[in-house]
Amino acid sequence: MTEELFATDAYLRTCKARVSTVTGDGLVLDRTVFYGRSGGQPGDSGRLGWDGGTARVLDTVRRDGEVVHVLEGGEPPPPGTPVVAEIDWLRRYLLMRTHTALHALSGVVYREYGARVTGGNMEPGVARMDFELERISEAFGRAVEDKLNAALAENHPVLVSFLPRAEALADPDLIRTKANLIPEKVDPIRVVDIVGLDRQADGGTHVRSTAEVGRVRVVKTESKGKGFKRMRIELVDGR
Repeated sequence: MTEELFATDAYLRTCKARVSTVTGDGLVLDRTVFYGRSGGQPGDSGRLGWDGGTARVLDTVRRDGEVVHVLEGGEPPPPGTPVVAEIDWLRRYLLMRTHTALHALSGVVYREYGARVTGGNMEPGVARMDFELERISEAFGRAVEDKLNAALAENHPVLVSFLPRAEALADPDLIRTKANLIPEKVDPIRVVDIVGLDRQADGGTHVRSTAEVGRVRVVKTESKGKGFKRMRIELVDGR
């Protein structure tokens, strides 16, 4: 099982590791700073280096419980090889800011309108979030944008903790999505707390404070059906 260093320190950019397994298109390491694509957050890209070689990491994915570093090509190093793993930091940091913006959005909409999240997805600097709302409009989007930016500017700290599964699931506010999507084998459950704004179970990477997110723009509101409304956001300086 890979030690996922990003789970406790999202600001780590590089680490030393050792190849555990060679797959058809990449490598599994014994420890990594690379985030594996899941929960709507894309996987990290970057590079691996070892004595006598380097390889570009095009993507990082999760397969059968393992974090697989998908390589650009060439001959991968065999199991047991020491490597240095380094993420594409500028891309990762933009994803961290984007992910925290989504959590803050979730917190604002839940606090102000009582609506739960039904889905979401993100790319660096842009994202969408779906809510269980009866109606939505451009005016609603503008109101949420103002409330969201005011909350982000309050400089809420973002903390990570781990709770036993039974304790986490006993708190109805921790599972902010309409359905509990956390696999049964996950124990303990990782919790991301934007202090005073949003607290929920989440496995992704985040900034240390909402002030790092910057300003966010609600670029579109959409109705996808009864009780299914979508908001698209972008970081103002996120491109």
